[in-house]
Amino acid sequence: MSDAIISVQQLTYRYPDGHLALDRLSFDITAGEKVALIGPNGAGKSTLLLHLNGVLRGTTGRIVINALPLEDANVRQIRAQVGLVFQNPDDQLFSPRVAEDVAFGPLNMGLSPAEVKIRVDRALAAVGLGDYGDRLSFHLSGGEKKRVAIATVLSMEPSILLLDEPSSGLDPRTRRSLIELLASFREQTMLISTHDMRLAYALCQRAIILDGGKIAADGGIDLLHDQALMEQHGLETP
Repeated sequence: MSDAIISVQQLTYRYPDGHLALDRLSFDITAGEKVALIGPNGAGKSTLLLHLNGVLRGTTGRIVINALPLEDANVRQIRAQVGLVFQNPDDQLFSPRVAEDVAFGPLNMGLSPAEVKIRVDRALAAVGLGDYGDRLSFHLSGGEKKRVAIATVLSMEPSILLLDEPSSGLDPRTRRSLIELLASFREQTMLISTHDMRLAYALCQRAIILDGGKIAADGGIDLLHDQALMEQHGLETP
């Protein structure tokens, strides 16, 4: 598709032990789309996300992000456009204070201290934690850590957000708050890997079902109500 912001063509990946994790995946995502990536454990969802900003590189196939082929010459520029939020925020937060975590990306982009502060303040405000800059990251609740992890990505001002199981481990109230937060992000394209069918249905217009490293189905979010299809791939309807 000529207007695709993410284009994946025949992507195949084997882990060093020989396990085939992704098997000739092909799909396009257009700018502004919110897409749910669903499938059973071991389907290849997290592996796919790690390919879309160059953490992993396919054995074969091609990825193009915003018209840039994902290759060595472009990977730094692509990583500034593609924000990846890990399932466990403790994998993303490593500085003593919240503001330092959120500032890490912009500082590594070579931005001035004044611009970094503007980005940190803006990102924390966007996730509803505007007064958390001086807080100690390890004192935060699970939901607050999730929000800070998202802020570390937003401070890079990406056009694409990749979220790996964003509601994992959250209580119902915090989960609802997170859904409201993500729904407020109108500008970014999103690919959300999740087992949370209600979250997927609330946020996304499209679903890609991944199973055994292959795309089993790709279509409107109402795919999630196809009980036979969902059961076939070890999933539940919303």
